[in-house]
Amino acid sequence: MRDFDIVIVGGGPAGMAAAISAREQGIENIVIFERDSELGGILNQCIHNGFGLRTFKEELTGPEYAERYADKVRDMNIPYETDTMVLDISKDRVVTILSRKRGVEEIRAKAVILAMGCRERPRGALNIPGFRPQGVYTAGTAQKLVNCEGYVPGKEVVILGSGDIGLIMARRMTLEGAHVAAVAELMPYSSGLKRNIVQCLDDFGIPLLLSHTVVDIKGKEKLEGVVIAEVDSTNTPIAGTEQFYPCDTLLLSCGLIPENELSKNCGITLDPRTNGPVVDEGLETDIDGVFACGNVLHVHDLVDFVSEESARAGESAAAFVKRGCTPDDTAAIKVVPKNGVRYTVPAEIHTSDLLGDVHIRFRVTGVFKDCSVVIKAGEEELVRRKNRILVPSEMLDIIIKKDKLAGVNCDITAEIEEV
Repeated sequence: MRDFDIVIVGGGPAGMAAAISAREQGIENIVIFERDSELGGILNQCIHNGFGLRTFKEELTGPEYAERYADKVRDMNIPYETDTMVLDISKDRVVTILSRKRGVEEIRAKAVILAMGCRERPRGALNIPGFRPQGVYTAGTAQKLVNCEGYVPGKEVVILGSGDIGLIMARRMTLEGAHVAAVAELMPYSSGLKRNIVQCLDDFGIPLLLSHTVVDIKGKEKLEGVVIAEVDSTNTPIAGTEQFYPCDTLLLSCGLIPENELSKNCGITLDPRTNGPVVDEGLETDIDGVFACGNVLHVHDLVDFVSEESARAGESAAAFVKRGCTPDDTAAIKVVPKNGVRYTVPAEIHTSDLLGDVHIRFRVTGVFKDCSVVIKAGEEELVRRKNRILVPSEMLDIIIKKDKLAGVNCDITAEIEEV
């Protein structure tokens, strides 16, 4: 059985950033397992620009961003094994892998970092009536077909869901000569970034139908069209508002699901609001020595946030190994979301012996204007930040200074205060 100090599951941006950070902390015996044939993860099919503005202060494409990290992994001689699937992780950190070169093999790790990313919600999870004709894809599948395989799925397109991948594919399909009739969004606000609405829809004259959804898929063997209807405040279709859109392609961009099958089998507690592991300030799960970062923890807007967060996971895992794999037995305080805050990452904080300042990341439950984000410990206000507008599609990052948390021994609340 091979032994490693740190095993990292996933060679996308999260896994690479965690590995680099752990190596910078002096951990030599690291390995990255990646199921694809190369490092980079989903970035390899994201050929549009807009990556790296925070990390590198320049605008890069997805493959360019991934290559910067992959080059650093290689420069630092961090081992990685591609075409390798992780099948299981036990509570005592024995990792079972499957690869063509090694077959099935068990690996013993002092620490494990989960960086498996997320997947798109498929049609089967949406309960849309109709047959299962050719022409219905998730937006990410269509993106890979167009950008990596050189196939254009269709010429007349409707998109359900205004997530960032859907918005970007609306532009991409238009550039490839297709006509995108509309983007339908169930909620009264878009779930994508404002910049993507402007650059991918407004600039190309593609209508965004808020509070609308697909209520029927027409066609048995091949997609012939979809029926779109307006929905009320309870997201129920309003009778009489149905409109038929002829199309040969329906792209689904209806949310992302963190890939946590390994986490579940390991016995890690998941947060039902994020579908990711419950973690502390060091991004450690409730299984000692198992850490999580990136989109497997909670879905991010920007890869720059993924890289920053994953570097902290690498640093925390390195600290765990250096202190002899002993768990942090100090009492933890909870971070409680309230009044407009949907969830927080982390969900708890060990306030004694902190490595540094603590990032609290979260999304809001609706649209809030002229409001403040307030973090409190009991009646003591730790952080207050004013905002002109907050929307669910944009993840927020509030930093609590280490010295502010010294001596705090009661639960912390995170909430929105409207003026």
